[in-house]
Amino acid sequence: MTHKQRSIWGAIFCGTAVILGAFGAHLLENYLTVDALQSYEVGVRYQFFHGLALLFLGVDKHAFAKRTALLFVVGTLLFSGSIYGLSLNTNLSVALLPKLLGPVTPIGGLLLILGWINLVIGYVRS
Repeated sequence: MTHKQRSIWGAIFCGTAVILGAFGAHLLENYLTVDALQSYEVGVRYQFFHGLALLFLGVDKHAFAKRTALLFVVGTLLFSGSIYGLSLNTNLSVALLPKLLGPVTPIGGLLLILGWINLVIGYVRS
């Protein structure tokens, strides 16, 4: 993943986190349960934090920054994306969604954790 691609993903994640956060705060609050809205907000928060991290990685010249960025992008898409789907599912009554997305969330979370571990090991070794 190039410097430019890392920065683009970071900007996309941060920008859409703001949009999705506003969507949740202003439109979904009347449709989702408190628990579902809190879960949705966790997805937004993790997306935003990892978008910022990707923006910082966009200027990092180390080889390990590429691997970290890839783990962050895929991890965020899986983690936050599955949380959005599961949160919205509470009112959509689509029984199949939790079965499909439930296992995806921890896989995305694991990729995010591996990204941070990769980043620490990379900086320690450099």
